[in-house]
Amino acid sequence: MARQSLLTPVLVGGSIIILLSFAVRASFGVFQIPIAEEFGWLRAEFSLAIAIQNLAWGIGQPIFGAIAERFGDRRAIVLGALLYATGLVLSAFAVTPEQHQLLEIMVGFGIAGTGFGVILAVVGRAASDEHRSLALGIATAAGSAGQVIGAPLAEGLLSFLPWQSVFLVFAGVILASLFALPLLRSPAPASRAELQESMGEVLGRAFRDPSFTLIFVGFFSCGYQLGFITAHFPAFVTELCGPIEPGSMLHGIGITTTSALGAIAISLIGLANIAGTITAGWLGNRFPRKFLLASIYTGRTVAAGIFILLPITPLTVIVFSLVMGSLWLATVPLTSGLVGYIYGLRYMGTLYGIVFFSHQLGSFLGVWLGGWMYDIYGDYTAVWWVGVGVGALSALVHLPVREMPLKDRAPTPMAA
Repeated sequence: MARQSLLTPVLVGGSIIILLSFAVRASFGVFQIPIAEEFGWLRAEFSLAIAIQNLAWGIGQPIFGAIAERFGDRRAIVLGALLYATGLVLSAFAVTPEQHQLLEIMVGFGIAGTGFGVILAVVGRAASDEHRSLALGIATAAGSAGQVIGAPLAEGLLSFLPWQSVFLVFAGVILASLFALPLLRSPAPASRAELQESMGEVLGRAFRDPSFTLIFVGFFSCGYQLGFITAHFPAFVTELCGPIEPGSMLHGIGITTTSALGAIAISLIGLANIAGTITAGWLGNRFPRKFLLASIYTGRTVAAGIFILLPITPLTVIVFSLVMGSLWLATVPLTSGLVGYIYGLRYMGTLYGIVFFSHQLGSFLGVWLGGWMYDIYGDYTAVWWVGVGVGALSALVHLPVREMPLKDRAPTPMAA
């Protein structure tokens, strides 16, 4: 039997869509200061809009997973892209906090339709068993590649365009991603038993399984940390980092302000995560995913604790960005792969979407608490330490997960 290639049209097309979707999503933190300064808003106002976007993304993820499994993956992606682009266009004309907050619901649902939940399910079903974990890692790394270009692109566009025009440009980018849609033609390699099962039966078994609850809870801190850093780290670095000295390497390559460093920090996180996520996908085929996840959350917790205890300098910002970046989205191929491995591929999009809702609850709190506590205390220290705590919790809750296909488990005495 011929070996199936790792690099397939489905993987290429899915990676392009995720890359462009995440390039735009990762840029929203860059708009914090320009929008707040133009309208004289508190930091919490636009932070709440981004937080609502993340929550809507989480709510929309299982919905779009179900839409994809009922009506087809490509229809779900088209619907997501249209919502995403429309939300950006309307946001360009929003002039009150409430308008931005309401429109970010549309943007969040759009991200759900063009992001990990739908795309990773397509990639996972199209990949062979031997390549599935690595293929999921590559598709996830495409999101990191989007992060590499998203924040610096927004920063560069803002240097000669108003933020409203940048939103319109980004709406065009989202619509352009649909040119990759014809590549997403894939079979659904599910067993006969999986095809005969209804979604309700699969969901019911997953909800009764303690491991599903542990995975759900564990993904919360990933969302908290990613949401907070994506939305607030550029402003954090702009305001708290020590100056970039003339004659330094950063100054020599044109990074002369802490504002520029804040945007570059998001890019560095994404750059480091390309390698980190692909590595995590490769390791996921060779070691228990639950132990890899526990290790990643432990590493994040230690890195965040050390960073906030040290003086904030250009060097510590760069080092932290690279370290955190190597662990950034490494949880995604492992978590999605764990869901597909335990509960099957037929309804992987919906099941992963439900787990991802926990991620976005964490993201909502990370973004919103960041703005709220900043307005109260004048800095981000308190909300940063909350992130350290929830990261430690996630490292612990993954350890008891039973990493075995549910259909292969011996029934418990109660179930028997």
